[in-house]
Amino acid sequence: MNLKKHEIIDLVETLKNTYPEATCSLDFSTPFELVVAVMLSAQCTDERVNKTTPNIFCKYSTPKDFAEIDLSLLEDLIHPCGFYKNKAKNIKACAQKIVTDFNGIVPQTMEELISLPGVGRKSANVILLEVFGIADGIAVDTHAKRISNRLGLSSKKDPQKIEKDLLKIFPKEYLKDINHLFVWHGRNNCNARKPLCDSCSINKYCKTYK
Repeated sequence: MNLKKHEIIDLVETLKNTYPEATCSLDFSTPFELVVAVMLSAQCTDERVNKTTPNIFCKYSTPKDFAEIDLSLLEDLIHPCGFYKNKAKNIKACAQKIVTDFNGIVPQTMEELISLPGVGRKSANVILLEVFGIADGIAVDTHAKRISNRLGLSSKKDPQKIEKDLLKIFPKEYLKDINHLFVWHGRNNCNARKPLCDSCSINKYCKTYK
């Protein structure tokens, strides 16, 4: 389905009206807290991350804190979020690199962010938007991937290729909204197993809606 520009704009505006509260679901108060939260959210729900991080961030919140934390202690703290050994290793290594290479300050370019252990392009897009207000890309998570495929906005499976397709479609001024809206739509309507197609506010633009 090749949507025209006015249809793309209507699609976004309709989702904005459907989910006016759509924002980042992860709780954080400092840039590095978001880095940690994003890393913990891999293959884990934001709800679980938000239940886990308060007990961590009350004691550890800066890159220096995490660079110096005992790895086994960090594993215990993040255990509820799953894949805790690999995540703990990446979080600690990420913190150490920020301390040594970036003077303890979370960098604010895509190139620098993806140089950090455990931070890929999707995570970097989230950090750039939520911390620095920079929306040059679109974070393609499982929700964005599923909805993009179902709407016919992209037939690709690889998140980076989907992002390239979406960047060709959506005007730059809407980039800051796309991921939030797709996440909320995916959770509330266009879920993986049983999408609520008949009540979907954008079903007229969906190639899979019968």
